[in-house]
Amino acid sequence: MRVLVTGGAGFIGSAIVTELSERGHDVVVLDTSALPGAIDGTGALRCVGDVRDPDAVRNALTGVDAVCHQAAMVGLGKDFADAPAYVSSNDVGTAVLLAAMAECGVRDLVLAGSMVVYGEGRYECPAHGVVRPGPRAAADLEAGRFEPRCPCCGGELSPGLVGEDAPLDPRNVYATTKLAQEHLGAAWARATGGRGVALRYHNVYGPGMPRDTPYAGVASFFRSSLARGEAPRVYEDGAQRRDFVHVTDVARANAVALEAVRGRAAGAVTAFNVGSGDVRTVGEMAQVLASTCDGPAPVVTGEFRLGDVRHVTADSARLRGELGWAAEVGFVEGMAAFGAVAV
Repeated sequence: MRVLVTGGAGFIGSAIVTELSERGHDVVVLDTSALPGAIDGTGALRCVGDVRDPDAVRNALTGVDAVCHQAAMVGLGKDFADAPAYVSSNDVGTAVLLAAMAECGVRDLVLAGSMVVYGEGRYECPAHGVVRPGPRAAADLEAGRFEPRCPCCGGELSPGLVGEDAPLDPRNVYATTKLAQEHLGAAWARATGGRGVALRYHNVYGPGMPRDTPYAGVASFFRSSLARGEAPRVYEDGAQRRDFVHVTDVARANAVALEAVRGRAAGAVTAFNVGSGDVRTVGEMAQVLASTCDGPAPVVTGEFRLGDVRHVTADSARLRGELGWAAEVGFVEGMAAFGAVAV
């Protein structure tokens, strides 16, 4: 199969290119980067261009059977001034790509989604069952009250695993653009008879992760601090629950989805969570990295970012059941290897 991977020179994209190439697929990469990188040696055809450029996209789609769309601006960013850049990169870029796919007759799509579309994860109140707490108030966060409360009675909640059918509640600009990408994909599928899969990644980490940028992930921030001999600074109380999934497992999920998408129903995009199934806290992750790097112990700061959610962890049963995928890299093993890589 000939597959176009947009953003294929990036962190997740390059891992996908490697996985597809090792499986014998013919890979085309569309990326703004012309620099040598992780995809060199894979045999992939590199097309330098922006996914927002219709001519570049049409050129890259020549002879392509399926598209794996990874190109995106990621992370929470610095402030709301980033909003136009996020919308342009993520939503305009996706619209240009899908329009070109419609024109060129490419009908198979795997889209990089994100768990951020859920907002908070799944919570259960002993008195009111499953509930959806609203955004946390700044006053509560400033007072160190980090746990969401039941919107009905104000009682304590138990966090659980969030499934793909949970209500969607994006709470920052990046999350909003990721949900819009899914909606654009669904509209494309209905209009063209296309088939699509949206893989909602949970917290992806591993080799090649961006660093020293406000758009990088928390694991990268911690590792960079340790490389400088500084303690990782953990926000809130460090008890935020996340699902950390290794980039090689994410790459394999994309390959499995691409190989299965042609057999799925036309006219729809189906969402799948991509998580390890191993719930950990941000504080635990910082401790493992600090131990691996033989660095200073993490410092829990009590600081917060208003756009962050407290707990969001994946139920990946749909991906296991329908596509036969399961994570293979364990948390301690993966974080230890990640922390040991020079930065």
